[in-house]
Amino acid sequence: MKDIITLGIESSCDETSVAVVKNGREVLSNVINSQIKIHEKFGGVVPEIASRNHVGAISKVTKQALEEANISFDNIDNIACTYGPGLVGALLVGVSYAKALSYALNKPLTGTNHLEGHIAANYISHKDLKPPFLCLIISGGHTHLVHIKDYGKFEILGKTRDDAIGEAFDKVARVIGLGYPGGPKVDKLAKDGKPTIELPKTHIEGLDFSFSGVKTAIINLHHKNPEINKSDLCSSLEKYVTDILLQNAIKASKTIETKTIALAGGVSANSYIREKFIDLEKQGYKIYYPEPILCTDNAAMIASAGYYRYISGNVSDLTLNAIPNLKIS
Repeated sequence: MKDIITLGIESSCDETSVAVVKNGREVLSNVINSQIKIHEKFGGVVPEIASRNHVGAISKVTKQALEEANISFDNIDNIACTYGPGLVGALLVGVSYAKALSYALNKPLTGTNHLEGHIAANYISHKDLKPPFLCLIISGGHTHLVHIKDYGKFEILGKTRDDAIGEAFDKVARVIGLGYPGGPKVDKLAKDGKPTIELPKTHIEGLDFSFSGVKTAIINLHHKNPEINKSDLCSSLEKYVTDILLQNAIKASKTIETKTIALAGGVSANSYIREKFIDLEKQGYKIYYPEPILCTDNAAMIASAGYYRYISGNVSDLTLNAIPNLKIS
């Protein structure tokens, strides 16, 4: 069987990334140009600045990805790009660039869902992982429990009704003076603390999540007592959200009768969350998670997801457009 080489392009937020992946699982290159330093002083991503930086970086990043993979455009079989969800201006840079390449090179174009990419990151890190399984997508913009029925076939079992878990981490970090991005900083500080601060419980029927209440509670605690132990605060936050993630993941796994759970998204790099999910293996669960570089936004995961779309015949045409609120289905 002929190897299929996919060029992946990711520009949904503040990382300009291009990757070359063989057969959906073998990464030949994965170049990531991060804008974190640019947006740090603003305390978060500024969409217009992100878009302009994508424009300036995308050609150079593509050239570097091809050089590191030691191939040329002639070797590419499929061009996969993120077309949603994400920031519309940022998405348009990657989509427009991918469409131009597809037209100029006469190569197939595969519009790819960013969340499918996060799921597919596990296929790169774990060659043995195959559907069906349960995936918990936890990131700055999403908190989803998804039943992966097959490659490209998904059912959402639960999702956040307000803030995503990563959004809660970022807002708490900003209020207590840790800065942006908040997730890694909360994780680091929590290691020095203990989960001794009681936080209000939010009860929701079913498998949905809510993190707005705990975020507001911590912000109020800090405002009332600026001298509160920040390490304990971060540790308490981590324990609170992890308990909820575990509770719903276990319920969902029983619902679909699986003991295979994959973590995905930027927050899946959180060391405490990983540790507690790995503990489930003592109960017979099999836990998967990507290596840290594949948890954050990157093009290798988009190339992997795009590969599975390509081999299933789900190819896009040049009318492909950015969809900032694109759902996974």
